[in-house]
Amino acid sequence: MSNTLQQVAVLLGRGVVPTATPVVGVDDLGLTRGHGCFDATRVRFAAGVADIDVLELHIARLHRSAAALGIPCPEPAAWHDLTQEACRVYAGDGEAMLKLVLTGGGETLPAGPVAYVTLTEIGEETFRQREGITVATLSRGVASDAYADAPWLLGGVKTIAYATKLAAKEEAHRRGADDALFVSTDGFALEAPTSAIVVRHGRELATTPTGATGVLASITIDRIAEAAPQEGYTLTHRLFTPADVRAADGAWFVSSVRGVAPIRRLDDVDLPTDTTGDDVVRRLAGF
Repeated sequence: MSNTLQQVAVLLGRGVVPTATPVVGVDDLGLTRGHGCFDATRVRFAAGVADIDVLELHIARLHRSAAALGIPCPEPAAWHDLTQEACRVYAGDGEAMLKLVLTGGGETLPAGPVAYVTLTEIGEETFRQREGITVATLSRGVASDAYADAPWLLGGVKTIAYATKLAAKEEAHRRGADDALFVSTDGFALEAPTSAIVVRHGRELATTPTGATGVLASITIDRIAEAAPQEGYTLTHRLFTPADVRAADGAWFVSSVRGVAPIRRLDDVDLPTDTTGDDVVRRLAGF
């Protein structure tokens, strides 16, 4: 893999554009207010052929996010066309991240929502984290039921307003960890800034419930839940604490692009290396 990441960008209505080309106006709500949404998945390239992980599910989640924000979203066929054009001109090989982005458009200028996709080569750090990560617990500052009956808080919506999540990752790095695990004020593990959490206790895999917690509904979790019975496992959605994570047989952050990242250390506690669980969770997640 080259040191310079390969990138491609395709803008709705304008086709392929250089990745350094501005595509939004100075008053675009996505830029000025964080009013926009996105979704992302992995693409595997081999001999010029692209294999996109469950694109339809990511487009559907993007539509749900757009609806929650009140932003008109292009039809799925338009996103498919953008994606196919990006894959056609992409010059890389191996794995890439496909990102679908939708902004609210101009606040005062007569311009509608802006839709585009990007393809970016997955870097070495992502591959390293698939072998294991260290994690720091950080307070999210809200209770585990803070989002109940409060849709205006946008719990579970994948918005482009990621400043808090980036700040959490930076704080985790300052603490010597690769990533962060958000914890509610009443003591329950929630999610990572860009991943869901899974823990194993015997034949049970557990993850944090969505809804009142504000946790994003994970497409990777859904894949694990669907495939788990075939491997003799069950996946349950329930609340658990960081202490439960430390006491588990294994624990992982899972997401569509990074894949399955085993948690090897949580704060100052080394977690057991669950090689059997690593293999099972990777298979169930499609990795």
